[in-house]
Amino acid sequence: MALKTYPKAYFELLTAAFTLIMGMSLSSAFLPIFAYKLDPSGILVGSVSSAWFISRIFTELPSGILADRLGRWKLLVSGLALSAAGAFLCSTADSIHILIVGRALWGLGTGLFFISSSVTIFDLFKSNVRGRALGTFQAIQFVGSLIGAPIGSFMVAFTGFKGVFVMASTLMICSCIVTLFSKGLRRTAMERNVRQTTLSLTDVLSSLKSRGLAALCANSFFRMFVIMGLSGTVFPLYLNFELGIPVELIGLIVSFKTFGTIIATALSGYLSDKFGRKPMIALGMLLDSLCFYAYTVASSFDTLVLIGLAEGFGSGMILTSMMVLLSEVVSSKLRGGALGMYRTFMDVGGFIGPLFFMSILEPLGYQLTFISAVIILAANIVLILTVKKKNLEVDETG
Repeated sequence: MALKTYPKAYFELLTAAFTLIMGMSLSSAFLPIFAYKLDPSGILVGSVSSAWFISRIFTELPSGILADRLGRWKLLVSGLALSAAGAFLCSTADSIHILIVGRALWGLGTGLFFISSSVTIFDLFKSNVRGRALGTFQAIQFVGSLIGAPIGSFMVAFTGFKGVFVMASTLMICSCIVTLFSKGLRRTAMERNVRQTTLSLTDVLSSLKSRGLAALCANSFFRMFVIMGLSGTVFPLYLNFELGIPVELIGLIVSFKTFGTIIATALSGYLSDKFGRKPMIALGMLLDSLCFYAYTVASSFDTLVLIGLAEGFGSGMILTSMMVLLSEVVSSKLRGGALGMYRTFMDVGGFIGPLFFMSILEPLGYQLTFISAVIILAANIVLILTVKKKNLEVDETG
């Protein structure tokens, strides 16, 4: 299925997601600095970041169920509206407490949007092309993330911190308008609702009895546990304190990781359609495991950049294939709730991971901390290979 034959609703959704992600990333480079200027208390500065995760932990599952019960389009519009409101509230922040509330509202909105957007793509495409459609969608999102941070950092010199949040809110309002007036997205939601049954939280929780969904949720938890704990927390400390690499060059390594993810998400969707979801996920986890070990034996900056590129590629291979596999282990009526469950496990892993890895860093040291992540990913490879797809073609829509 060529890209030009994709439905118009897909490109409208893609446009909304791109501007939302770019708006989110505008403040990513300076957010802790802005928070510190409002109040230097370490706990409150940390709360500005954690508010995003905390709000999502408690809303991912309910929003997935609401996407099944109320329709995807309503939650897409609501999520974008809440995100715009949260960003605007951040732009008015004269105290750190207002910034925390704005970030929590912003996180709630993005949670609603991304659950509904993923399930909408599941609805728009049949299983044999769903991988490449979702891969392209996620790759474009990462492009928005890649360019947003430097643009936001450049804007601060001219508009100040608050002006960047106003720009972010403006971008999200544009996304909301595109989605609100999209006939294709509304029609897709209405077609799905015709066949929709009323589900409860109990129905969704009972779906965890499915070994496949339970394995994917566990995998989601441990992946984000490692990503946020090791890659997002320990890794920068290792580069700076152990290897003496300056912060600006650490940013370059991180950029190459993001670039590797962009390439992989664009390719892995097609490859997973052709060769299967589980082989792509297993290969991605194996590549990430090798990269985590390679970091402990590499010393030159050029080598670390290449390893970062490879790690990002491995992560991108996993991301798209995991999401598509999720759509193939549950029936269509449970997809929204199942995706909410999956993302809730992911958010909890992201919240706990930094605490765990920082607690073992001092007694174990950097090398053993990295190796512990390798062991976790290796166990996840075994876990993912146990997942079995169901024959859900009767549920598929064109």
